Amino acid sequence: MCLKKLFPILFLLLTFNFYGQNDKSKDDNFKEKREQIKAMKVAFLTTELDLTSSEAEKFWPIYNTFDDKQFELRHQKMKGIFKRMQDSELDKMSEKEAAALLNQIQDNEEDLFNLRKKFISNLKGILPSVKIIKFKKAEEDFGRKLLQQYKDKGAKK
Repeated sequence: MCLKKLFPILFLLLTFNFYGQNDKSKDDNFKEKREQIKAMKVAFLTTELDLTSSEAEKFWPIYNTFDDKQFELRHQKMKGIFKRMQDSELDKMSEKEAAALLNQIQDNEEDLFNLRKKFISNLKGILPSVKIIKFKKAEEDFGRKLLQQYKDKGAKK
């Protein structure tokens, strides 16, 4: 069976499985959903980018490293920042504490920007610029598709 036909089928199966999860602990559920979304994204990007085997061999290790670091910056570091941004905490925060928190947020955003910049620079060595732009578009399309699925799921409740 052609890989291009297999990935959409895999995508659909994972989508149905993604919505069938209810009875696990919150952390396990989050990790499982993250893995399912990651698998769906890999399938989607594979289909959209149409990488040669040589390109795929070089692309996926770089992408996986980037994705893991990006997740850490977005979720792990920001988790602590958002906890401090609760309404009850904000009212008690001094100007000095708020300035320090704002600096942490800016540093994290700068780290994300630099990570993405380095990732694109690394891609330039293995993919033509057109495929890098296709990758950027595919990422945006995947995000929109995932958001639409989330909205559709919420509307059914």
